[in-house]
Amino acid sequence: AVVSTQSGHYGRDTKLMEFGLAMQDCDKCIELNPMFVKGYLRKAAVLKIDKPQEAKAVYEKALEIDPNNAEAKQGIHHCSQSLRNLKPEDRAKLAMNDPEIQQILQDPSMQVILEQMQKDPAAAQEHLKNADVRDKFMKLVESGVVQVR
Repeated sequence: AVVSTQSGHYGRDTKLMEFGLAMQDCDKCIELNPMFVKGYLRKAAVLKIDKPQEAKAVYEKALEIDPNNAEAKQGIHHCSQSLRNLKPEDRAKLAMNDPEIQQILQDPSMQVILEQMQKDPAAAQEHLKNADVRDKFMKLVESGVVQVR
């Protein structure tokens, strides 16, 4: 709890702005107790300042532990909104640093599916019936890598 409280002060006190120390404390807090939701919430709060995509992933991890956590849900919404407000090219550039996006784009079957979807709208509808494909496609759309017209 001491590490968690300390990390909150580092990140929230605008006079301190010790984000590096806050991240270290958050990581230590999570290492000591991976089920402690506040550790993830504090880490996400620090990350959302300039890394909304990473913050969103941390908020999602907090929701895995506590599916009803209002702060995590609100944080995901805030991060999604921040990402949507970026210029499309900036959002896509940021997304290309995301290992999950890279994995989706390097998947040979997804490459074929994306190519088919681009050429044939009927194929797009058919592919999106598959939940796994739909989730990956929506991740690409949300990240700005794929644009729907």
